[in-house]
Amino acid sequence: MLGELTDREKIILRYIIEDFIYTANPIGSQSISQKKDVNLSSATIRNVMSDLEEMSYITHPHTSGGRIPTDKGYRYFVNELMGYGTLKSNDKNKIKKHIDDIELTGDEVYKEVSKILGKLSQEISVVSQPYFSEGVFEKLELIDLSTSKLLVVVSIKSGLVRTLLFDIDSGIRRDKLDNICRILNEKLSGLTLKEIRNTYSQRIGDLKEEASEIIKVFVESIDKIFQEEKEGVTLYIGGTTEILSQPEFGNTDNYKSIIELTDDKHVVFHVLNNMPVDETGISISIGVENNEEKLKNYSIISTAYDAGGVTGRIALIGPKRMDYSKMVSMLNFTSKVITEKK
Repeated sequence: MLGELTDREKIILRYIIEDFIYTANPIGSQSISQKKDVNLSSATIRNVMSDLEEMSYITHPHTSGGRIPTDKGYRYFVNELMGYGTLKSNDKNKIKKHIDDIELTGDEVYKEVSKILGKLSQEISVVSQPYFSEGVFEKLELIDLSTSKLLVVVSIKSGLVRTLLFDIDSGIRRDKLDNICRILNEKLSGLTLKEIRNTYSQRIGDLKEEASEIIKVFVESIDKIFQEEKEGVTLYIGGTTEILSQPEFGNTDNYKSIIELTDDKHVVFHVLNNMPVDETGISISIGVENNEEKLKNYSIISTAYDAGGVTGRIALIGPKRMDYSKMVSMLNFTSKVITEKK
């Protein structure tokens, strides 16, 4: 629980954090004293800064007289001091052009979103595919590719499709495939994929005599067909070049560490799906709040988007010094554009 600060302490802390976000340099009392709404002497400001440091909201690196925010300071700023600004029209237009004005099909839209977010934010951007398992079943098709190969095509109402190829022991007549498709579609229509996965044995138990070979394939493959995504969902990563413009990545070791992190899709997916969400739908995790050791020096901002009834996540990962207000606005706007496109 963060303690309450005086109005004076709030003003000083806000300026330290905002100026540090902008300059990446430790902030001294002289710099704060020049602000128009700070009618305090440098000596008084130094005293307030000492109090803030004693409460662990700021610290001073090495022998520098200036201060920088701690993780606790950033958290107080995000919770209590930061306003959610409006994204600049120029940035809005760039995002809309990239997503709306270009003809994109299938997963291309998510790849392009990761690119434009990385470019505009100059942070690492992460976009997940929608979670197929959340979808409402629309239809299933069974296509015999050969006497021993069967293609299963599952469509959900959002327009997403999943295909799987299966081996079967012997050829099955086309009329039997058509009949089994018709029956399955009737029995499964309107159910979520999760419901189908959990209740399929009751729903299709009476079909076993209809076409035992195909039902055997269907039953044995039910987890693959209607699986819930865990590590398997596709992630698109952008901003790996743009983030080099951040001062923190002048050190090649820092750059190498964050690239190695984003290459570990399992870690990234796990982190995105376990972040606490506030009442606005935004998730912000700062430094030590990240359970993953590789993320202790970074912050993550994430939100969900809706693609025709199924959801995915978009996120930005970068130095703790990121412009939180701007990044939140960018993610909210991007989520809105994706939702409207789908």
